[in-house]
Amino acid sequence: MSSSDKVAIVTGAGTGIGRASALALAEAGYAVTLAGRRREPLEETAEAAGEGARTLVVPTDVSDASSVCALFAASQEAFGRLDLLFNNAGRGAPPVPLEDLAVEQWQKAVDVNLTGVFLCTQEAFKIMKSQDPMGGRIINNGSISATAPRPNSAPYTSTKHAVTGLTKSTSLDGRKYDIACGQIDIGNAATEMTTVIAKGVPQAHGTIAAEPTMDVENVARAVVYMASLPLDANVQFMTVMATKMPFIGRG
Repeated sequence: MSSSDKVAIVTGAGTGIGRASALALAEAGYAVTLAGRRREPLEETAEAAGEGARTLVVPTDVSDASSVCALFAASQEAFGRLDLLFNNAGRGAPPVPLEDLAVEQWQKAVDVNLTGVFLCTQEAFKIMKSQDPMGGRIINNGSISATAPRPNSAPYTSTKHAVTGLTKSTSLDGRKYDIACGQIDIGNAATEMTTVIAKGVPQAHGTIAAEPTMDVENVARAVVYMASLPLDANVQFMTVMATKMPFIGRG
């Protein structure tokens, strides 16, 4: 199938990495269902895609099973199939000492970053294994924190490590359905949410330091590349990061 015949769902599509990736997929010819908590940013993404783009705005809470079911049903009704799911939606928790973190703050991160990825993956499986031609691709946003934590980031880091396990399980369990699953780990992409990085963030040895960032378009191009492969090939894990950020040697 050419990309002009393919359909993608992008979660967290209203801002940042999700918006950039959704726009890049639309430019590559995909029909793109835009999911996120707030309608207005999603509509802004759809408008930025241009008149010729095929987009569908579906406000969604990925931590809610019924909301996720409604998202995938709406996308399938509009476009007929599903070729790509980009599990991008995520949230952090307040950067407080681990012992001061409220259980509710922990749970909110787990609900979105882990349970949300599972719920979307489950619905994607149901469509991808039943369509003709069968199969599709799932890309999970793992983050640099899937490998190395920042200080005071236990909820986010724990959920992103768990996403790596879910990526591996999805890749294995999807084989019989021609479903490929890979993970993109992103470090210091310049978005509205990461402006603080360039100003200064805590380091492992206790200081505050500004860190280099990179253009978010580098991430979007990587997502399109991963999506462009035939289903008999897969990028299992990819790291895209600002070259000089303190990741290699962090700590």
